[in-house]
Amino acid sequence: MKQTASVTGWRHSGSGHPLPPVFPLPALCLGGALCWGIAMAACAYVSLVMHDRLPSFHLRRLLVTYFAGGTAAWPIVLPMARFLSRRRGIEARFAAHFALLSVGTVSITALVFALDYRLFYAQWHEPFGTVIWAFQFAFTTAGAIYQFLVMGLGLYLPVGLPVLAGASLWLARSMSTAMR
Repeated sequence: MKQTASVTGWRHSGSGHPLPPVFPLPALCLGGALCWGIAMAACAYVSLVMHDRLPSFHLRRLLVTYFAGGTAAWPIVLPMARFLSRRRGIEARFAAHFALLSVGTVSITALVFALDYRLFYAQWHEPFGTVIWAFQFAFTTAGAIYQFLVMGLGLYLPVGLPVLAGASLWLARSMSTAMR
């Protein structure tokens, strides 16, 4: 039997049994995004406390960056993980959620950091649309992402790893039986 995919995520087989959509319910998507954002900001806060680096005049901006990265990553990553792990065992569902949540959260948070970094350095850049501006934009963004990976990635540890494992296990177990 040949299956066709629709834009909504439903696949219709010839027998009339559609495969379930990969997009989560709005409550899981929005509520999970807020909880994941709070958890990522909490990971950064706990890491700063553990390394005695809490007294920082950038604390609020730092926590907002980690919150925004986690909040924005969740609704992007969740459908991708559900799509990749659909009709698979719990191990594959756990692995998909673990890998995509970790890479997606770090990537989106690095992007948020790079945009904030770029906003600061924009005052010294050439006007928008020029060739020099394009180079400045590209290299400032690349430098900011590198700086985040070197200095900011450590703020996810040690608390972020168990939080990530717990969230991935919960998501793997909570997928509807129709998606398993």
